[in-house]
Amino acid sequence: MKNFTLLLITFNLFFCYAQEKKMNSGDKKFDGYAYIDAIKTYERVAKKGYKSEELFKKLGDAYYFNSEFENAAKWYGEMFAMNPSPAAEYYYRYAQCLKSIGETDKANKILDEFNAKYKNDSRGILYKNDRNYLDQIKANSGRYKIEGAGINSKYSDYGSFIYENKIYFASARDTGNFSQRKHKWTGEYFTNIYNANLDAETGIPSKVNKIKSELNGRFHEATPVFTKDGKTVYFTRNNYVDGKKGKDANKITLVKIYKATLQDGKWKNITPLPFTSDNYSTAHPSLSPDEKTLYFASDMPGSVGQSDIYKVNINEGNFDTPQNLGKVINTEGKETFPYVTNENEIYFSSDGHPGLGGLDVFVGQIENNGTISDIQNLGNDINSPQDDFAYIIDPVTRKGYFSSNKDGGLGSDDIYSFLETRRLKCLQELEGVITDAQTSEILPDSKVTLYENMEIKNSVAADIQGKYSFSVECGKTYYVRAEKPEYSTKEVSITIPKTTGKTNLPIALERSICKVAIGDDLGKCFGIKMIYFDLDKSNIRTEAALDLEKILDVLNQFPTMKLDIRSHTDSRASFKYNEALSDRRAKSTIEWLVQNGVAKNRLTGRGYGETQLVNRCSDNVKCTEEEHQMNRRSEFIVTGL
Repeated sequence: MKNFTLLLITFNLFFCYAQEKKMNSGDKKFDGYAYIDAIKTYERVAKKGYKSEELFKKLGDAYYFNSEFENAAKWYGEMFAMNPSPAAEYYYRYAQCLKSIGETDKANKILDEFNAKYKNDSRGILYKNDRNYLDQIKANSGRYKIEGAGINSKYSDYGSFIYENKIYFASARDTGNFSQRKHKWTGEYFTNIYNANLDAETGIPSKVNKIKSELNGRFHEATPVFTKDGKTVYFTRNNYVDGKKGKDANKITLVKIYKATLQDGKWKNITPLPFTSDNYSTAHPSLSPDEKTLYFASDMPGSVGQSDIYKVNINEGNFDTPQNLGKVINTEGKETFPYVTNENEIYFSSDGHPGLGGLDVFVGQIENNGTISDIQNLGNDINSPQDDFAYIIDPVTRKGYFSSNKDGGLGSDDIYSFLETRRLKCLQELEGVITDAQTSEILPDSKVTLYENMEIKNSVAADIQGKYSFSVECGKTYYVRAEKPEYSTKEVSITIPKTTGKTNLPIALERSICKVAIGDDLGKCFGIKMIYFDLDKSNIRTEAALDLEKILDVLNQFPTMKLDIRSHTDSRASFKYNEALSDRRAKSTIEWLVQNGVAKNRLTGRGYGETQLVNRCSDNVKCTEEEHQMNRRSEFIVTGL
C-alpha cells in the first residue's frame, strides 16, 4: 500500500490500509444393610476434639456445596487455623462463605491473601503477563496455502468481498481513457469497484469487470458489503455526492461510508450514513452475520488512536450511536478493515499490536457482552514486514482472501486467495469418567457441572459408562464439579492446554452414605487402609485414634454390629516376627475400642502377619515400596448386624 499511503497524505483519506441439590440426610436402615453417613461421623469426631486438616476440609466442602455457608465457614476456619496456606480454591470458598454471613472485612483479607499468593488464578488475576509475541507469531504460522487471487493488475488491487459467487474489490487499474482522473503523485487512477465471476467448483475467477453503476464515481470507491438479499450495499467513498465534494475545516476531502438500495435493477438513494461527518473519516464497513450490526473504522472524536474500530446497531434501517470497541482492540496506532464471522471472531488489521511490520492481520474473540478478548497475530503466512489487510474467510470452507503489498506481487497492492489448513482457534474437549473412589465402579447419571470464574458454563449427566464431556477453550482454567446421591460432592480445577486436542479429567467420588453388609470392610467407608503404630510398637498413635473414632461412632450408631479386626504386614522381617507384631496391633485396636465403651463380645480379631498378601511381594521378591504398602493394611470386617 505504498502508493495508497500517498493518497492519505494528499486527501487525508481514511482507507487505513484496506475483525444444586442437597444430599438426603439421616441414618437409614434396610434389611441386611447399614447406611453410614460419613459426614455426620466426621462432625461428631471433630466435636470430640480431634483435629485434622483433611477432616475440616471434608466438612467445609460438604456444607459449601449444599450452600450452608455458616457451617462451611466454621470448618474452613478450623482448616485455615491448621494450615494458613491451603490450596487456592479454599481461599476463595472461605471468602465467599464469610461474605455470605456478613463478615466482609475478614473475607476481603482472605481475598487479598488469595490474590497475592495466586496471581495467575482465573478468579483473582492481579495482572496479565506480557506474552512473547514473536513466539506467538511463530506458533501461529504454517497454517495456510496462499496464491494470487487471479484478478490482480500492475496497479493497486485490494479489499475483497464475496457475493453471489462473485468477488468484488477495489482497483486502480486503467480500464479506459481516464487520464484526467489519475492521481498526480502516484500516476495511478483513483480506485473503483470491480468484480469477477468465480467458478462454482474451482473458485477460479473469470474476466474482471468494472461495475457500471452509480456506485462508482469520480474519485475513490472501495470495500463494498452487500446484505444477503442483495437489496442494500454499504461501501467507502470520498466525501462526494451529487457532484459535490465535502470538505473538512481544512478544506480536505475525507472518506465516508455510503449506503445504496437496489431499485429496478439500479443502485439508487446513495447517501452517507447518518453518523458520518465532513470532519472525520469512516470507512471499510462490515456486517455481522445477522446483519444487525455494522462494524467499521474511523478517527471520529473519542478514538484511541489514528483510527479505531467501531460498531453501530442497525434497527430497521435506522442507526444507533456508534460504539468504540475499546482499548483491548484499539491502540494508539491504526486499527482498520474489520471482518466478523458467525463464530464471533473479528479479524482486523493493525500496526499498533505487536506484529512483523506495517499492518498485520489479527483475530479476536467477541464475547457475549460485546467485549473483545484473546487477540492473536495470524502468523507469517498472511503477515509480512509490509502492509497486510482486508482479510475475509468462509468459516465453513476455511477459504478466503486478503490484500497485501508484500514482495512478489504484481502491483502496489495485490489480492491473495488462501486455504487455512490448520485452525488458529484452539479447540479442546474436556472429558472423563466418574467413578467410586473405593471400588472404581463407574457412576452413571452423576451430575457434572463446568464452571468458569464461578459461573456455570454447562452441566451434563454422565452416561451409562460414567463418561462426561465438555467443549472448552484452550488455555483457560475451569472447575468441574461432580455430584451423586450418597456421595460427597467433589470439585476439581483443570487448566486446559494451549493446543487443540482432548484433556482427560477422571473424577473419583467418595461415598458419604456407605452401605455395608456382613463380610464387608467397614474401614473402606472412611478410606482407612492402615491403623498406624510407631515402628515395632503396638500403642495407638494420635492419627490412628482419629480413624478409630470413626469406627467407634459407627459401632455406637449400630449397637448390634460386630467386627472382626484384622492386622496385616508385608513380607519383610521374619514370618514369626510379623505374625506376633500384627497380632499385638489387632489386640491393641480391640482394647482401644473396649476402653471407649464397645462391648468386648462385639469384637474379635487377630494378626495375620504376612499370610494374606494381596500381591506377589513374598519373601525374596523385589517389590517397590508402594507394592509393599498394599500388604500393610488394617481391616474391620462386619460379622454381624
